[in-house]
Amino acid sequence: MGKLYSVVIPVYNSSGIVAETVRQVREYFLTAEESFEIVLVNDGSKDNSWSVICDLALKYSEIVSINLLKNYGQHSANLCGFRESKGDYVITMDDDLQNPPEEIGKLIDAVRDEYDLVIGKFEAKRHSIVRRMGSQFVGWLNRKVFDVGDDLVLTNFRIIRRDVVDRVCRDNSYAPYIPGLVLKYSGHRRNVLVRHQPRAEGKSNYTVRRILRLVASILFNHSVLPLRCCAALGFVISAVGFVLGFYFLIDAIANGTRAPGWASLAVLLSFFNGILILLLSVMGEYLGRILRELGAQRSYEVRETVRQ
Repeated sequence: MGKLYSVVIPVYNSSGIVAETVRQVREYFLTAEESFEIVLVNDGSKDNSWSVICDLALKYSEIVSINLLKNYGQHSANLCGFRESKGDYVITMDDDLQNPPEEIGKLIDAVRDEYDLVIGKFEAKRHSIVRRMGSQFVGWLNRKVFDVGDDLVLTNFRIIRRDVVDRVCRDNSYAPYIPGLVLKYSGHRRNVLVRHQPRAEGKSNYTVRRILRLVASILFNHSVLPLRCCAALGFVISAVGFVLGFYFLIDAIANGTRAPGWASLAVLLSFFNGILILLLSVMGEYLGRILRELGAQRSYEVRETVRQ
């Protein structure tokens, strides 16, 4: 019996293009004669996207459309799609045709070699310069935080084995980060070269603000890197303070005290107090996120699900 492939597509403000994306995905699988389902997750779109994907679910039996209560972000939408999917393999892709559906075959051929995770590596990226710079920095951060080799490139176009998906679904993080989770719960992984097309309609939803929020999520939710950096900084500052204190002590013994030293004292106190405030801010950020994790139930809520 053939494998079942689940294609999870988060949908956000793409009413003009998502139907064509689904048409091309269906056309690929029907031509390849592979069993498939498509899980569309509307992530609080402000346009007519829900109406479009709702009609698609009523028209085609292999499509399931889910409407989230509000906008939770791409990663929560993907997690929702994972939990709804039933396939032996789950494929994730964007809703804007920048991931050509005919390239899905390359992912499927690669994963059949007993890989847990196969990620599409774009031959040439067609994102804006801000998005490309943000992606490069996030990619570097992922390699540092999740201990991934420099040869593995992360994108949203990937295929994942069912057992890895099940492990991801059991994760109850308030702010899930799908690339990090699939890396955390997979072992045998690789890249495969795929094409990347210019966005067919509209503009990217990844603004500088969203990229910064993503960076903060990776740093504070999935690593202790900021805490270690601040600890190292605190150690360096303490060593500098000790040296300065020893210098001023020797100077006072040798030359006596002088009134002008009050200026130096004020500057040093301001500097060290600033460092203390920085350290407390970082620890406070961790504490706040821990409390939010403990009090959180789900990272998203579903308003309705439509299927035949």
